[in-house]
Amino acid sequence: MCGRYTITVSEDELIARYAAEEPTNRYHTPRFNVAPTNRVPVILNDEGITKIDAFRWGLIPFWAKDTKIGYNLINAKADTVAEKPSFRNAFKQRRCLIPADGFYEWKKNGAEKQPYRILLKDQLIFSMAGLWESWTSPEGEEIKSCTIITTNPNELMIDIHDRMPMILSVEDEHKWLDKSQSVEELKAILQPFPMDRMRAYPVSKDVGSVKNQNAELIEEVN
Repeated sequence: MCGRYTITVSEDELIARYAAEEPTNRYHTPRFNVAPTNRVPVILNDEGITKIDAFRWGLIPFWAKDTKIGYNLINAKADTVAEKPSFRNAFKQRRCLIPADGFYEWKKNGAEKQPYRILLKDQLIFSMAGLWESWTSPEGEEIKSCTIITTNPNELMIDIHDRMPMILSVEDEHKWLDKSQSVEELKAILQPFPMDRMRAYPVSKDVGSVKNQNAELIEEVN
């Protein structure tokens, strides 16, 4: 799964990276420990215009009775996302990019768990494949939410965890947002990112608490 990640760049850097329209409501600040239920930046294609918005992490399907289901839908598996009722409509119609510059995963070592930060060797922003939904509460409040698609681990990740976020190549980012793509074309995109472009290093166990949000969390430890 992917349950924590980092997006330590500024909003201006996000705008430049995706050639996106400047948001009318600026909200993003560098985050060193993004967790489920946080509002997270997402990249959307709105009739050919690339936009940045902020959605709640943890998908709330339009048919949900309340927001609680979002806690269980922070991830969607690539191999079943096109069929599962919670995701299949969004997979066809409401895809997004979720920008990051690293993600955390915990490696089991006996009774202990050591957190690792995984990122690209060039340390650039990358895009995780995401889905989004709009849900309206009985009181009329609209909540837009998202989920991160996960896939099988590549050779780097397999020793750390049995899943990894679906990181898209820059070329596939455009395909993912293209509403004309077929289900078969989209499924073909969902493959593990090449390990030779990634690295992993151990970080402080302080990352386990969502209360910790300081820059020291991404520093390598022995």
